[in-house]
Amino acid sequence: MKRNVILACLVMWGAVGFSQTKPADTVVIKVGTGSKLILAVQDKKDLETMKQYDFQKLITDLIAKLEKEDTAKLQKASIEYLKPDTAKIAEVKAVEEANTNEDWGVDWSSDHKESKKFRKRTYHSMNFDLGTNNYVTQEGFPDQNNSFYTVKPWGSWYVGINSVQRTRLANKFYVEWALGASWYNFKFENAQTQISKDNNGVIFQLDSRDADFQKSKLTAAYLNASLVPMLDFGGNRRKPSFFDGYNADSFRIGVGPYAGYRIASYSKQVFKENDAERKPRNHDNFYLNNIRYGLRAQIGFDDIDLFFNYDLNELFVENKGPQLNAFSFGITF
Repeated sequence: MKRNVILACLVMWGAVGFSQTKPADTVVIKVGTGSKLILAVQDKKDLETMKQYDFQKLITDLIAKLEKEDTAKLQKASIEYLKPDTAKIAEVKAVEEANTNEDWGVDWSSDHKESKKFRKRTYHSMNFDLGTNNYVTQEGFPDQNNSFYTVKPWGSWYVGINSVQRTRLANKFYVEWALGASWYNFKFENAQTQISKDNNGVIFQLDSRDADFQKSKLTAAYLNASLVPMLDFGGNRRKPSFFDGYNADSFRIGVGPYAGYRIASYSKQVFKENDAERKPRNHDNFYLNNIRYGLRAQIGFDDIDLFFNYDLNELFVENKGPQLNAFSFGITF
C-alpha cells in the first residue's frame, strides 16, 4: 500500500494546482495490477519545461529508492533529472542568480517581486585617506611672504580613517556617508619655527636657543562626519574595495560636505642641543577652531579614489591667528 501511495505522488509537477480553483489536466497510467502513475498539469506552459527532464532516469531512481524505502529526494523535481544540455544552462543561471543575490542582498527564497522591496542597498567598508595638507590665505600661499608658518609640502602628511556606508539610491547614483578621524600635520618650512600663544593670539617666531633644528610642526586631530553624493558611471552595485579583491571597471565622481570636531592638537620640535637629541611636544589648542567644515571632492576608478578636502572656515579663531584655510588631497583606499 505504501508503495502505491508513493507512486501516485510521483511526477505531480502541478501539485500546487490542486489547492487552486482552476482544475488540473490529469493523466493516469496503470502499472501492474495495483499501482498507477498520476501526472497532473495545472498550467500547460509547464509542458515545455517537462520536456527538459530525463524521465527514464527519474523512473529508474524511483524504483531503486522505493526498494530501499527512501523517497526523500523525490518529493520535488531536482536539477539532477534535467537533460545534460539543460542542466548546464540551469547551472549557469543558478550561478548568475547567486552573484546577483550577493551584490544586492535579495532574498530569492520568497517571491521575486516582494523581495525587491527588501534589497540590500547599503554596504559598509573601512577607508583610509593618505595625502598631504597645506593652507592658503586670501593672497595665496604663505610662502609668498616667507612667513614663519609656511608649510613644507613633503612631510606635511594628512591621514584619515573612516567607517563608510554606501547607500545606492539609483542605478548610477549612491551616497557615501562616513564617520572617522583625521590628522593635519603642518610641517614648517623653517625647522627653527616655534609656535606659542599669549592672551592676544598664537605666535610664530624663531626659536632663539643655540641648537641644530631639524623639524618643527603643528598637528591637529579631528573627529569627522561627511556626506558625499556620488555619480557612478560604471553602474556597479557596490564600490569595489582595495582589500576584498572585488575589482570592476567603474568611474565615479562626487562632491559633498563634511564637518569635524577638534579632539587634540600639539606642536613638536626636533633638534640637537649639547649633542643630545630632543623632541619636545607642547599640547595646547593654539587658538585653533574647535570646528572645521568644508567640501570634499572624490574621483575614482576601480578600487582607488582621489580626494580633495577644503575647509571653508579658517584654521584659527578669528583675530587670534593668521587667516588660513586648510586643505588636503591624496588617495583613498
